[in-house]
Amino acid sequence: MQPSFFDQENRLAELEKLGDPLPRLDRIVDWDAFKPLLDKIHEKPRKSNAGRKPWDPVRMFKMLILQTLYNLSDDQAEFQVRDRLSFQRFLGLAPEDRVPDAKTLWRFREQLACQGLVEKPFDAFDEKLWLAGYLPRGGRIVDAGLVNVPRNCNRRKENEQIKEGKVPEAWEEQPHKKRQKDLDARWTKKHGKNHYGYKNHVNVDKESKLIRRYAVTDASVHDSQVFDELLDEENSGRSIWADSAYRSKAREAELKAKGYWSRIHHKGYRNRQLNQKEQPSNRARSKVRARVAHVFGHQYLLHGGGFWVRVKGKVRAAAKMGLMNLVYNMRRLEYLLRGSSAQMAG
Repeated sequence: MQPSFFDQENRLAELEKLGDPLPRLDRIVDWDAFKPLLDKIHEKPRKSNAGRKPWDPVRMFKMLILQTLYNLSDDQAEFQVRDRLSFQRFLGLAPEDRVPDAKTLWRFREQLACQGLVEKPFDAFDEKLWLAGYLPRGGRIVDAGLVNVPRNCNRRKENEQIKEGKVPEAWEEQPHKKRQKDLDARWTKKHGKNHYGYKNHVNVDKESKLIRRYAVTDASVHDSQVFDELLDEENSGRSIWADSAYRSKAREAELKAKGYWSRIHHKGYRNRQLNQKEQPSNRARSKVRARVAHVFGHQYLLHGGGFWVRVKGKVRAAAKMGLMNLVYNMRRLEYLLRGSSAQMAG
């Protein structure tokens, strides 16, 4: 016996009761607000109106959100949309409808990345946060998280040339090999472990734990070099929390001159340990700064306990991280609204 429309609706309703986040996420996000931005994607001009119509950019964008939320490859995203009723409902598809294939999804993300259109949906959603009453307040927390990419197996001379911004001469004669290399990622060491890839620098609102600004660099860039880029004047609080990597005498003087209250951790040195006043001060600041760990923890959990992007080049990596930051804010807004609704009901 073929299932009826009501059977499918009942099944989807049960999924929502069991904790499916997609229906609520679909309700709280104004997806049509992204359409003017997504319509700017430059498709190749069609020679005629014959053939299949291009995919709705909003639907394609929602498919990228699904892919990011569930950490799916392009092929897995296509399979899961074909297989799961909850994904089809989120995209507004019926079981018999066509589904964008993996190549179409890849091409859409490439267009977003290469045309610099990933940051704009993030900024547009931030405007919606303001309208929803989630203004930046309480100060800001600045930090950076490492994002790993597949490692390149290069010779030492090749790595030296890449660091100098050059392409190894042998690779120019081997275009297939060059396409498999990431010329933008760099090595760094943290807690005694080597990492290869990029950094996701964020400014998190202390009050709501929403990401207000972000920047993407290669992993070798020191956190402090992106500090000024992340600062925002919109936050009603004047305090800034960050770890000791951001601290310097020049920065402390600059922040004081601009009217900021520095809550940056005190730094100990080999010949000067933290004194009895600085140690409890750092502990108190850590209790606030720990809120940013929830942001990176959420992203790491979505990636199975580590943060990987399996793409090559800073442009593509920045697109992946931009989507990751946007999805975090969407999930965070859903949580905040759920909490406020519970308080009103109580």
